[in-house]
Amino acid sequence: MITLSVPGWHLWSPTKDSCRALHSKIEIIHFLSAIQGKVLTENHFPAEASTINLLEFRDSSIVSAVIADKNGLFQFSNVKPGSYLLSVTKVGYAKSYTDPFTIVLGQTLIMGEIILTSSIKQLNEVSVAGTKPAVDAGAGKVTLNVQNSIAAAGNSAYDILRQSPGVRIDNNNNISLVGRQNALITIDGKPTNLSGEDLIGVLKGMQSNTIDRIELITAGSAKYDASSGGIINIVSKKGENTGANGAVTASAGYGRYYKGSTGIVFNDRTNKVNIFGNYNFSDNKTFHDFVTDRDINFNNVLSDYHVDYNSVQKSYSNNFSLGTDYFISPSQTMGFLISGYTRSDNFLKDNNLKISNQSVLDSIITANSNLNRDVTSINYNLNYNGKLDKAGKTLAADFDYTTYNRSSAEYITNNFYDASGNVYNNPLLLQNLSPSNIHIWLSKVDFTDPISKTSRLEAGVKYSNVTSNNDLNFGSKAPNGQYQSDPLFSNHFVYTENVNSAYVNYTTKLNKLDITAGLRAEQTVAKGNSITSDQVVNSNYVDLFPEVAFTYRSDNKNDFSLSYNRGIKRPLYTDINPFLYYVDQYDYRLGNPNLKPEYSNSVELSYNYNKTFLFTLYSTIISSAYFANFYEQNDTTKVNITTQKNFGTIYNYGLRVYAPVMFTNWWNANFSLDASYLRYVAYAVNGNLNKGTQAIIFSSTQYFTISKTISAEISGNYLSPNFDDISQYKANYNVNAGIGKQLFNNRGSIKLSATDIFNTQRDRSFTNYQNLDLTSTIKRETQIVRLTFTYRFGKISVKNTTAHHTGNEDEQKRTGSNGEN
Repeated sequence: MITLSVPGWHLWSPTKDSCRALHSKIEIIHFLSAIQGKVLTENHFPAEASTINLLEFRDSSIVSAVIADKNGLFQFSNVKPGSYLLSVTKVGYAKSYTDPFTIVLGQTLIMGEIILTSSIKQLNEVSVAGTKPAVDAGAGKVTLNVQNSIAAAGNSAYDILRQSPGVRIDNNNNISLVGRQNALITIDGKPTNLSGEDLIGVLKGMQSNTIDRIELITAGSAKYDASSGGIINIVSKKGENTGANGAVTASAGYGRYYKGSTGIVFNDRTNKVNIFGNYNFSDNKTFHDFVTDRDINFNNVLSDYHVDYNSVQKSYSNNFSLGTDYFISPSQTMGFLISGYTRSDNFLKDNNLKISNQSVLDSIITANSNLNRDVTSINYNLNYNGKLDKAGKTLAADFDYTTYNRSSAEYITNNFYDASGNVYNNPLLLQNLSPSNIHIWLSKVDFTDPISKTSRLEAGVKYSNVTSNNDLNFGSKAPNGQYQSDPLFSNHFVYTENVNSAYVNYTTKLNKLDITAGLRAEQTVAKGNSITSDQVVNSNYVDLFPEVAFTYRSDNKNDFSLSYNRGIKRPLYTDINPFLYYVDQYDYRLGNPNLKPEYSNSVELSYNYNKTFLFTLYSTIISSAYFANFYEQNDTTKVNITTQKNFGTIYNYGLRVYAPVMFTNWWNANFSLDASYLRYVAYAVNGNLNKGTQAIIFSSTQYFTISKTISAEISGNYLSPNFDDISQYKANYNVNAGIGKQLFNNRGSIKLSATDIFNTQRDRSFTNYQNLDLTSTIKRETQIVRLTFTYRFGKISVKNTTAHHTGNEDEQKRTGSNGEN
């Protein structure tokens, strides 16, 4: 029998049988040395996800780092002979160092059990844990740790994303992460099934106090829905420590108008049951302004249609979630979650249209409207997670039902004036009623089998069924005082969609090479029924979405990754409604029931140095691409209709860089750069567009530790001039800052933040394509100062459990409501 020991550690004298058992579980690479061990908490539970650093003895520089698995086991392979020491860290536990030790060629050094002791100080039942960096980056994924960002305090998920590195939200509130493609927005790993106005409304209702982190994923797995634009996953806060804990938050802000929110996050866990939830109320007033000039040259007469639009929105929202986990056994959990929101919006809109011919004012048309909209959405989720055997097989299942109901009533008054300001026509009074209700059923099952020491097989199936019922009743007020429906604008549209999907994913390790390969199949059966016009559009198609990724670790500091995936972007439910929406008498929006999905093929090559600096080359080709704004202008009537159509192909090539830098022990920063080249090539039927363009997105956040209880940060974002859809945009940039102080022995905090300090964030564009000549400036309220107070109670050093995922976020994302006009 042999005895291996390291000074300062427990001695371990394994028998021959125990050595065989250990060696059968952990791969040993011959000739070079290896280090194996196990990390436990002070209660002798496996310290899963603890970080073990291998340090050079002479200067304590990091040679390599590994993460302990769910059993607390870790291994360093290919270790060169020499003198080393280990450091072990885990949130909530004191950092631990070993005494120095020496390893020789070919030796496998088996460490004794490493016991971590809690670093949490009890303060009247309140405990304080360590912090994570505000931003973590890896190949194909960037994580924003919201709770550690001062600038995020008091903001909504929507506001946080607007300031996030690599995320772009355009003037139509399309959220993109990879090039110009819309990202799949998920909450706790499940698609929201919302889009457009509804999606933005939900994101605005989610306050930062309910969010643990946001994951920006550019290289997804076949396990997830086949999103062509990457995935933005918002992970909510939830604790798993025994006992009660939580936090209350209140925030007040002011820009041009007031902002306010308050909420609570809570968690109470026993050995058998965990109850958790949150509630937030927000009261906000904001504005949305834009100015456009549309020049029309027809029959040698140059006409200018100048629009000055101002909208003031008041919103009240209530967001809530309440769930419970029942621990059937140590390896099986059954859970139930109900979540949802209610929102009431009031819009006061003033649209002032000035018509000039040959630079001489001809007439003025004003459109003033009052829009009231109420939305209620509730999601019910039943879930199961279980470990099936000691080998590690797991089974997870989700069943979801979501309801979405919207009432919307707008009343518009049009007034007509000549160049002298005299009325030349009677006012035109219009009514716009657009109720909508959506029902979503979803179920999915995921199975994982660790088929060997180095390989894992994942498989799953998913079923979703969506029914979207939309009614548009638009018409003018008759002399008898009653509104009459106009058949040109009014319609009743019912859309049903069934998506059946299945996937298989295989992961294996070959020495220094990690390989992941997967395939996802999706069948889509959809029917759009325009009841009023008796038009039906059916579609039935099957798609395959392969995914493969290779990661080569040449040594302890240099990792190379290569990945490929194919994705799909289905039209939003609102985009395929064949409704003709009224903006003013010369401007309309039209849905397109014949809109087809767009497809992408993406390749990424990444290099990660010392697990900090990340460089990624990427290429994406998008076919059947459709644009948010495609304009069809009639030069004779001067009417412009904005619609969407499958326009052509987009080629996108670029470089992403993420670099964290430590300047001093009180000042560190991260820098993010995305430099891309895009080429837009139109199908012949849509014109002759063949244009290349460059775009640079640069962002940086500087972090300052002023004292033990005071910290500050300042960030900036810059988007260079770029071409998007068929429009050329000017540069866009902003600067944000914040300062925070811990109070009441770290149980409370107060944070002051300011976004867009210089009020520079706005969209400025011009479009000159075919017969359209349009310039536009769009400004939303972005210059805001907020003060946020948070008080934590109970055992607040809670660990995040496996987040609760509903199964239907993708379907919710496409319902289309952002609460803006």
